[in-house]
Amino acid sequence: MTRKIGSGKLVIATHNAGKLKEIAKLLEPYGLDCISAGALGLPEPAETGKTFAENALIKARAAAEASGIPALADDSGLSVDSLGGRPGVYTADWAERQWFEGDAVRDWYMAMGKVEGMLAEKGADTPRDAFFSCTLALAWPDGDHVIYEGRASGTLTWPPRGTMGFGYDPVFVPTGRSETFAELDPADKQAISHRSDAFAKLKADQFGES
Repeated sequence: MTRKIGSGKLVIATHNAGKLKEIAKLLEPYGLDCISAGALGLPEPAETGKTFAENALIKARAAAEASGIPALADDSGLSVDSLGGRPGVYTADWAERQWFEGDAVRDWYMAMGKVEGMLAEKGADTPRDAFFSCTLALAWPDGDHVIYEGRASGTLTWPPRGTMGFGYDPVFVPTGRSETFAELDPADKQAISHRSDAFAKLKADQFGES
């Protein structure tokens, strides 16, 4: 039987204020007081895993052990079938950091172009099937943990379309739709996203919500 988080404090293993806000909103109905690892001054562990689940668990366990509070972490990315599942866990790394107005920001257009270039090298008839993954790891300070995995399948298009998404969203067309993730209204995207799928599984398991 899965261990239950119940209510109380939960560390969200991120230093990104936007991600904290998004996850806290999703968990708001369940009496959880969410606080980020960044707000607690916790260091960011090296993500040395070979899978999304391994990286999510590294982050969740580090936050739980350092804080003494249960922690939730996520790891997500894009996998392209014809590229052997790449970029996969290296999704963000393919978007190299560029300096812009004093800040180092990831160049997602570069990353999208890298994927497109690799597909083009394989020929015009190369299948363009791909999927986004989101893996959630919930860990307790004693080392116990549970994993939830979500997925959104689709195909890749070129050139990029839309301005409402981020990352690889402008080249990803989810199955059953003609718009890219970046062309969809954020609420419509959220309803069919990989993160929504993963959180639906967490809610069903932890809080009995179907």
